[in-house]
Amino acid sequence: MVADGTKTQVVVVGAGPVGLMLAGELRLGGADVVVLERRTAPTTASRATTLHARTMEILDSRGLLDRLGPVPNEVTGHFGGIPLDLSLPGRHPGQWKVPQARTEELLHDWATELGAVVLRGHELRALEVTADHVLAEVAGPVGHLALRAKYVVGCDGEDSTVRRLGGFDFPGTDASRELLRADVAGIDIPDRRFERLERGLAIAARRPDGVTRIMVHEFDRPRRTTGEPGFDDIVQAWRRVTDEDISGGTPLWVNAFGDASRQAARYRDVRLFLAGDAAHQQMPIGGQALNLGLQDAVNLGWKLAAQVRGRGPEGLLDSYHTERHAVGSRTLGNIRAQALLLLGPTETGPVRAVVGELLARDGVREHLAGMISGLDVRYDVGPGSHPLLGARLPYARLLHGGEGGGEPAGEAREMTTPELLRTGRGLLLDLSGDPAHADRTRAAAGPWSGLVDTVIATHRGAGADATPDGALSGTDAVLVRPDGHVAWTGSEGEPDLVTALGRWFGAPAAPHNVMTSKKRRYDMGRLNGRTALVTGASRGIGRATAVRLAQEGALVAVHYASGQEDAEETVASIEKDGGRAFAVQAELGVPGDVHRLFVALENGLKERTGSTELNILVNNAGVMGGAAAEDTTPEQFDRLMAVNAKAPFFIVQRALQNIPSGGRIVNISSGLTRFANPQEIAYAMTKGAVEMLALHYAKALGPRNITVNSVAPGITRNGNPAFGIPEAVEQMAAMSTFNRVGEPQDIADVVAFLATDDARWITGAFIDATGGTLLG
Repeated sequence: MVADGTKTQVVVVGAGPVGLMLAGELRLGGADVVVLERRTAPTTASRATTLHARTMEILDSRGLLDRLGPVPNEVTGHFGGIPLDLSLPGRHPGQWKVPQARTEELLHDWATELGAVVLRGHELRALEVTADHVLAEVAGPVGHLALRAKYVVGCDGEDSTVRRLGGFDFPGTDASRELLRADVAGIDIPDRRFERLERGLAIAARRPDGVTRIMVHEFDRPRRTTGEPGFDDIVQAWRRVTDEDISGGTPLWVNAFGDASRQAARYRDVRLFLAGDAAHQQMPIGGQALNLGLQDAVNLGWKLAAQVRGRGPEGLLDSYHTERHAVGSRTLGNIRAQALLLLGPTETGPVRAVVGELLARDGVREHLAGMISGLDVRYDVGPGSHPLLGARLPYARLLHGGEGGGEPAGEAREMTTPELLRTGRGLLLDLSGDPAHADRTRAAAGPWSGLVDTVIATHRGAGADATPDGALSGTDAVLVRPDGHVAWTGSEGEPDLVTALGRWFGAPAAPHNVMTSKKRRYDMGRLNGRTALVTGASRGIGRATAVRLAQEGALVAVHYASGQEDAEETVASIEKDGGRAFAVQAELGVPGDVHRLFVALENGLKERTGSTELNILVNNAGVMGGAAAEDTTPEQFDRLMAVNAKAPFFIVQRALQNIPSGGRIVNISSGLTRFANPQEIAYAMTKGAVEMLALHYAKALGPRNITVNSVAPGITRNGNPAFGIPEAVEQMAAMSTFNRVGEPQDIADVVAFLATDDARWITGAFIDATGGTLLG
């Protein structure tokens, strides 16, 4: 439910495919979004049925193709009704037949799983734009409500309310020709592919489910000027053009579209934006309209999310209009040309013949296929002439980890370039194979580790299903925007990497006060692209560990049992310094604890990364005993065992469903397993169990290249009132060889080391982090 007066960051108007794609992109970027849709239920009609190669690449980069399932592929498309081979190098040549209703269902499920709120039966009535917000007045099922947002985006089609209320100019031409179309069941007519007959154009295609989609245009008949057509209009036009009778069929859907061509003069007006058909009206020839709109959404989503989260560099939002208006203008131009060829009278025959001849010439087919598929889109991202600059990141198979490539030795993982974009973050990909170059790449990108994943890999070659010219071969590094377009390659004439990072991802994060040494600044980014769960992370060692892992680039789940405010403060501190984190709540040591923990964890991970993969687990949560053995009750003992030993065991057991090869498990033990304290016998027993958990699981998980280790803190400042008594602190400090008490950061640094690839050869170990207390 959204209450009257609710604040959100972005309101998207229109829950069609474009609006839902944008909502998912905004959520990937961490922005709150509410989607308004005047329809009360999703559409069952499918005006558009074609997804082109670039759109399929985008869906792959978000992990959505597996969910889409197998879909028919047709390599041959058309240009104005003239057959055109659309195949170009890449994973998804040609066009893919997906009903719009299925595309909408797929994107709705994805966006809402990520946390987007979709309000159906809600119609935008008014907009009030101020210096710092937009107030949207909405009519809903239970009356009017007001939504206050930083930005509003119109994805509400050709008759866009946002465009009208926002006063956007929409120049262009009205339709002079129209194509009637319908999905009809129960008819048996020949398939016709752009068949030009004496009186008009006829198209018929029977689907596997027995339904036939028909389209018909009469050359000399004026366009209707009022309302949607009825089925009888289709029947009569079809009879006049083909002499066939389809009146006995059952219409499932009927409509018409014309050759109107309009484009908003601007796609942005301060706090209002337009995308999809709200920004451009065109004849949907060859399915270009839907694909153009989905690509608008992917271009805008990450930029708008960055802006509302306070990290967007100057000019980033304006680049949406600059980049997509140019693409839209070019697309509308090719559609107008196709409309003349497709719907023009017999006099266009010679032109069609000449175009057909040109398609057989070298380069012409590829040029038109690139334009229709969206694969040739290239943005002006700055100086430089590298062929990849501004273009989409091509598909390639890579090896990450293993020997070489600047990565420490370990098990190499094969991955593809689309998989590297699943998080919706920026990507800095180093393919140099030079450890020194990789180190410089990491160091330069370190301050942006909260926004950009740095991946060191080796190129396995383009292969038959990628660019044949090996576009990535010979390229040492590329910086890729979240929309998949290359923003920097490091070639001659381009700005340096730091400048490029600043242009697209804003100012670098200020270093945290515990990251002041040259060594630590150098190390930032060792955990880029990885995820971590730290239990008991709202304060003390857990909090310091969460902060430290985030500084290394990990997305950290901050677990807490009851200290919600402290956990949220930990998350805020991490995000303030450019890191990524989210809080998860679960009381440990009670029935159902692990289940609740992992439900929250997996939801949080999927919302932010599109995956439930967990790379690092730190079992830190625990409770102290504080009672002599003779005073310990069975209830106290059971509580200690449940929280300190049982919970870590079953957390590890459950986490192994999520932890991939190369994962890290670190258990926080205690120096009391090696140093006698009669006041904490029961507590020390639980920590001894934790050490056994590490020892035996290390052996079991070695074949999966997962390390498991124990870290044993000594006396560490933990907020206990005793640390406020100078005399007590002096006595405690004297137990350490360094004559001081431990700080949470001391332990966090040890854990961070064990979480990185630098500790790949350490497993089953007991790490003494007591500051020399155990030396005697």
